[in-house]
Amino acid sequence: MTKPSALGTIGRSSCPDRFRRNATAIDYALAPGWLPWPAADPDLHPFEWDESEESRIGGVIASMVPPAGAGWQERYRFTDEVTALLAARYGRWVCGWHWAVGEGGGGGVVISWCCASHSVREPEATAARVIASLLEWRDWLEELAERFARLAPPAGADAEDRSWHLERAAVRLVTVVVDRTGAECGWYGLCHTVLAWFLTSTGMSPEAAKVAVDAAIGGRFRSWTEPSRTLIDTVGDDLAVRLTGEHPYRDH
Repeated sequence: MTKPSALGTIGRSSCPDRFRRNATAIDYALAPGWLPWPAADPDLHPFEWDESEESRIGGVIASMVPPAGAGWQERYRFTDEVTALLAARYGRWVCGWHWAVGEGGGGGVVISWCCASHSVREPEATAARVIASLLEWRDWLEELAERFARLAPPAGADAEDRSWHLERAAVRLVTVVVDRTGAECGWYGLCHTVLAWFLTSTGMSPEAAKVAVDAAIGGRFRSWTEPSRTLIDTVGDDLAVRLTGEHPYRDH
């Protein structure tokens, strides 16, 4: 990976309050729920990490930690500024480093971070927590890339075969998101993102993938509610039929 000579900054813009806990307010482009798969795909964005890099970036992050007794605004600003720092250094894919499980994190997958109010503490401990979360997020992206490759419909598949693969992929991906998030507050946002990423990895545009997933889920997933297997199957079936015009056959 070619590293920039300076850590750099990214301009600040407004961001809706609903993204406060699961995405930086610095830039819409750094909201993980809006991150398109080409920007997140680890195969397209190599990431080199060693002890020297950990020490350097950890020192920079520690120097950014607000002083003890800082208010919540300063703690959130720290999270925003760290996201900008990491994105400038490694790429836009990093923006989900603090998309944490549960209400505090906005329904994401990261467990090393909770939220700015609880995770920002002493400088060294906070920097270590940021780094652990970054590496955890990277592992998640790499796991997803491997899953997508295994679940993708084969080239040249007819509509019926493609339908079966899409339904199977949707069921498995929804299930893994439920397992990782415990279906806590806002988990369906991550689920939506993962399904859209999968469809994009198969060749759909991000816009078309979002529309297809919106229609398939249709508001049927809820916070703090683990979906039944029947509901997961229905969402998978609806997605497959919408994209292929064929119902997946069950005795594949």
